[in-house]
Amino acid sequence: MAWFILVASGVLEAVWATALGKSDGFTRIAPTAVFAVALALSMAGLAMAMRTLPIGTSYAVWVGIGAVLTAGYAIASGSEPVSVAKVLCLLAIVGGVVGLKLAH
Repeated sequence: MAWFILVASGVLEAVWATALGKSDGFTRIAPTAVFAVALALSMAGLAMAMRTLPIGTSYAVWVGIGAVLTAGYAIASGSEPVSVAKVLCLLAIVGGVVGLKLAH
């Protein structure tokens, strides 16, 4: 269950990071509200997962999921250019996250 919560929290990290970018410095209400709710839920989930999973593993997986999904969304939406190097680096992060899960 802790791994499920951790993955969901990582997804929510991507949501709040994306909403933060769209909030225009907290001047847009809807993205700011999404940011606040997703941030609170993401942190709460991370804290819950850390009750049973190691702190280093939990944090690395949480950040890795959030980073890959945030960058992937930015590429898919056209707000960031795609490159072979960027894709390879994102795949390296995914490999690291999977490796941490397997090593646990």
